[in-house]
Amino acid sequence: MKVHFIGIGGIGLSGLARFLKYNGHMVKGSDISETPLTKKLQNEGIEVLIPQHSSNIGGDEDMVIYSAAIKSDNDELIEAKKRGIKTLSRSQALPFILKEHKVYSVAGAHGKSTTTAILASILKEANAIIGAESKEFGSNVRFRDSSTLVFEADESDGSFLNSNPYCAIVTNAEPEHMDYYDYDLKRFYQTYQDFLMRARVRVINCEDPFLNGLDMEAVRLYPQKDIRIKRYFLKDDEPYIAFELKDLGEFEVWGFGEHIALDASLAILAAMQEMDVEEIRENIKNYRGIKKRFDIVQKGEEFIVIDDYAHHPTEIEATLSSLAHFANLKGLKEITIIWQPHKYSRVIDNIESFKRCFKGTTRLIILPVWAAGEEPRKIDFKREFAGYNPLFADRVKKERDRYLLMKNQQVVEELKSGVIIGFGAGDITYQLRGLK
Repeated sequence: MKVHFIGIGGIGLSGLARFLKYNGHMVKGSDISETPLTKKLQNEGIEVLIPQHSSNIGGDEDMVIYSAAIKSDNDELIEAKKRGIKTLSRSQALPFILKEHKVYSVAGAHGKSTTTAILASILKEANAIIGAESKEFGSNVRFRDSSTLVFEADESDGSFLNSNPYCAIVTNAEPEHMDYYDYDLKRFYQTYQDFLMRARVRVINCEDPFLNGLDMEAVRLYPQKDIRIKRYFLKDDEPYIAFELKDLGEFEVWGFGEHIALDASLAILAAMQEMDVEEIRENIKNYRGIKKRFDIVQKGEEFIVIDDYAHHPTEIEATLSSLAHFANLKGLKEITIIWQPHKYSRVIDNIESFKRCFKGTTRLIILPVWAAGEEPRKIDFKREFAGYNPLFADRVKKERDRYLLMKNQQVVEELKSGVIIGFGAGDITYQLRGLK
């Protein structure tokens, strides 16, 4: 088939496009601007048209798949419908893409990318589609001649219901993306329950009150009882954690923090459907982290710069807990946070949690909100975060081995010591890497 993807530069849609290409389909797509990801897709032989325009629809496409961010007035979507081409949202396209596979489907508000990537490292002969780039294989997709697929499922638009799960793994069910669920908690939790009920095998984190209360057959993880942290250590200057899981013995995995041990434990329990524990113990060592999750992007003599995708208070708190261990082992005392808030609605819905989650840091720097398509809403960051005495900047500029904070095109401060960590799901990742 010939398939066109509208919004192919997104991490989710790019994974589906790559997977279809690997499966022999003819794939092209479009996006509003060029990014490092669109360039990478082009280098892989996928035509990417910039910007989006009705002329990008040639009329010979068998199917057009569009991302959740695409509105009904998009020129390409209108043109495809006018030409009678089958159009599917990303959610609607999943059954077509995943239907022939034995899917290990990972969902949850937090930790699903990490859990998916760890599971993909363990099940090394399985296909994988992840919502982040695995450092092990340098992509968000790995193609194998196998019927088994490790898949990161998305609850933000309910599309995890369409992921055809053989094994459903849920890291947690903390309310998130409530605008999609019309702020209806009953509907939100029912959707998670429906997802689990579609699977033959279920693996759940019973630290989550909702998951713990479900009356269904499942492999249950009780982190406080089942996981015992043994030590944090550096190997080749990279962070690792050793932990014991139930009566299965000790495991070592890349990363720091109790949340890493939890995510790895869920992956281990799911993988036991496919292989014995000794093979799992060895294969998990393949995991090298994922891009934008505690991603060390620069090391200097006096500072280390880390990029982290965390954009919810729970995720930020977990990462800062890990960061404390890392900074201690590296002998660095100063911790500077550069926060690019993601979505006005998320900040407003979680404002009190955001005000608590940065405690213990030396310095808080706040960048403008990454709107992700939302209309601007008034948030008085100066008043709300006054307790941190934050510095406000327009952007971060990487200049050789220096990081400059810019406001109104002027340098307001230079960061040059301690641990510097950027939080956010917007373009801060490109700023920290000097790509924007």
